Amino acid sequence: MSTAVIIDAVRTASGRGKPGGALSSFHPVDLLATVLSGLLTRNDLDPALVDDVIGGCLAQVGEQAVNITRNAVLAAGFPESVPATTVDRQCGSSQQATAFAAQGVMAGAYDVVIACGVELMSKYPIGAATLGQDSSGPMVAARYPEGLVGQGISAELIAARFGLSRDALDEYAARSHRLAAAADFGREILPVQLPDGSWHTLDQTIRPGTTTENLGSLAPAFVDEALGHRFPQIDWRITAGNSSPLTDGASAVLIMSEEKAALLGLTPRARFRNFAVVGSDPIEMLTGIIPATRRILERSGVGITDIDTFEVNEAFASVPLAWQQQFHTDPALLNPRGGAIALGHALGSSGTRLLTTMLSTLEQTGGTIGLQVMCEGAGMANATLIERF
Repeated sequence: MSTAVIIDAVRTASGRGKPGGALSSFHPVDLLATVLSGLLTRNDLDPALVDDVIGGCLAQVGEQAVNITRNAVLAAGFPESVPATTVDRQCGSSQQATAFAAQGVMAGAYDVVIACGVELMSKYPIGAATLGQDSSGPMVAARYPEGLVGQGISAELIAARFGLSRDALDEYAARSHRLAAAADFGREILPVQLPDGSWHTLDQTIRPGTTTENLGSLAPAFVDEALGHRFPQIDWRITAGNSSPLTDGASAVLIMSEEKAALLGLTPRARFRNFAVVGSDPIEMLTGIIPATRRILERSGVGITDIDTFEVNEAFASVPLAWQQQFHTDPALLNPRGGAIALGHALGSSGTRLLTTMLSTLEQTGGTIGLQVMCEGAGMANATLIERF
């Protein structure tokens, strides 16, 4: 079986996911195309060598519909012979795209493949894909007669079950902004030229002056009286400040076999060690990262103390804090350069964005092994383990 290696990983700087955000004027196809072409230009690679491009996108509607990844490949000027497909595993879409890409290399189906993702939440926020329609159907409703809930309620249920106070949530959120503001993301950010001719190179979602005190003044964001009666344990601790913001962004990872990299004279930055994906309770929804972590550790034979950095997606502060409570890792190793609360959560792009950041962290710290886990809508989670060369 071939070894799948990472040659390079890039991302846009985040844009605020609302009208007027730095990236909001882009067509999402063009934004992803910019990242794809920039990735290959940066590595002086002929796009004709790419066997496939696998992308992630959550709201596959409107401008993001009809296989956005294929459209982005065409927009990037790749040969028409290069295929592409788009997957949806909710927030983990591009992490799943990465797993499919690397597994294809390991199985011998690909020599060179790109995993990527994009989301313009300024145009398509959460819920845009359903347009008020019932996306689960009557048979799911029959299985869960009390009804499914939104992710904000799931985050509240996690905070209640794991005993996470409002202060703890806000302290963690402030930490995310503080660490991100102090970090060097230079190698991973691909500059994007804006319509006015300027270059977008800085994450627009980081708020350096964020403190626990000013976060404490924010009102809970998901208060629902009916659900409060259904879940009396909730005391409404989740706010816009301790949640990830609406974000625009795109990211991509160049993956190939170790043999192909040697033939092309390219130096791999890391190799893939293992993958895991699990389903979990669709009501609590966001705690699948816990069994996903256990599964990938069991499969790889790696101990939690062998891992040098952890990227646990900060959809809400309660998610990484619950995970930390279960695994008791060194807090300094958890999202050490901030997470989605500060860097943004451009849904379809987040999987490859986290991988890009994790790889940079390993290189900056001299670490070897990194673990990435992502919670996902409807109760799922992906885990990816890499080893830096």
